[in-house]
Amino acid sequence: MKGKDANAGDLIKVKTAKEEIEGILIESYESGVVLVKLSNGYNIGVSRENILDIKVVKKAEKSEKKEAEFKLSHKKPIIDLIMTGGTISSSLDVKTGGVKWLTSPAELFKFYPEIFELADICVINPFMKSSENMDSEDWIRIAKQVKKSLEDENVKGVIVTHGTDFLHYSSAALSFFFPKPNKPIVLTYSQRSSDRGSSDAELNLYCSAKMALSDVAEVMLVGHANSSDDSCVALIGTKVRKMHSSRRDTFKPINSSPIAKITRSEIEILQGDYNKRGKANEKFDSDNFVFENKIALVKFYPGQSPEILEHYLSLGYRGVVIEMSGLGHVITEGTNNWLPIIKKVVEKGMIVCAAAQTIYGRLDPLVYSPGRELEKAGVIYLKDMLSETAFVKLGRVLGKLKDKDEIKKFMLENISKEYNDRLGNEFI
Repeated sequence: MKGKDANAGDLIKVKTAKEEIEGILIESYESGVVLVKLSNGYNIGVSRENILDIKVVKKAEKSEKKEAEFKLSHKKPIIDLIMTGGTISSSLDVKTGGVKWLTSPAELFKFYPEIFELADICVINPFMKSSENMDSEDWIRIAKQVKKSLEDENVKGVIVTHGTDFLHYSSAALSFFFPKPNKPIVLTYSQRSSDRGSSDAELNLYCSAKMALSDVAEVMLVGHANSSDDSCVALIGTKVRKMHSSRRDTFKPINSSPIAKITRSEIEILQGDYNKRGKANEKFDSDNFVFENKIALVKFYPGQSPEILEHYLSLGYRGVVIEMSGLGHVITEGTNNWLPIIKKVVEKGMIVCAAAQTIYGRLDPLVYSPGRELEKAGVIYLKDMLSETAFVKLGRVLGKLKDKDEIKKFMLENISKEYNDRLGNEFI
């Protein structure tokens, strides 16, 4: 039988009359098919009757480490690694050809041995989810786990691994839950799974560990600085956004600059006004972890009817963030005039905030008369705050406050560097 010595996980070369295919052998449930994962990540099935030969190029490596060998050394600083899912927490499953979660120190050591040289790693799994499946309850679960780490005097710093697509929502949530933490809180990711040669996971996690051990006590997102494998950047948790579907340096600072640049040999601080590591544990009361889910994020488009606001009001929504055009405009004349409806929903208690569709730059309602009218109608203009950050902040503020004046005050207060009063040339 061709390839009888090959087992799932082996690197093999399959020869047919037309071509040679090299990849990882995957367990197939069809007896007449050999299933191979290619280096580009795709799977291909080859009919056995078309195969001339199968050669084993490299046998699958077996981990020699056992779970018992990953006990704390008590000689290195401790980092709590909170794993919540995403590509960085996954690797190839040779049985299915898909990916599986990495949930134990031994599994992590196989792919990320260098971080175990920097620190003792305590792996914590509150849950494992793709980020599109997360909601505010998951942000709160992560925050409660982070709180335990911050209050543990033996823990030096915290890393949270996460899927990329909605990572900037979670980084904003943790930023508002912990505006001035006593230790570093680092969120990180990867665009490509750990078993792929082009994976960004190892460098991102290594640089995250360095920042978790640093003096920068901020909620920050750490990932590739560019498409190369030479450095990462640490970005403010409220001023970051995923800007590309597949690039390894997908996350970019928005209306801000990086806190630091990290290489394997050093950390270069780029912002001097960061919150520094505290000498004593900061206490966080349980009512800090509340979030109002009756909120919406609406993108304004040409010709849009304002009835969407009445719809949300009828459903009992307490607030909405509108991504407005230009310096902060929606239709203010004609059939679809938004002004009367905005006045109506504001009078009935709905909080209406404005963020910029342009992403970069800041809103200014005073430049043109439509903006002045909208502000007079009760719209809260959120300057240069990202719409996703604004959505998370609104939910956090409405979770704690009922008074409209207090809500407006806190929405305009710079709690976690969500505003940048000194915008420079941050535009990409």
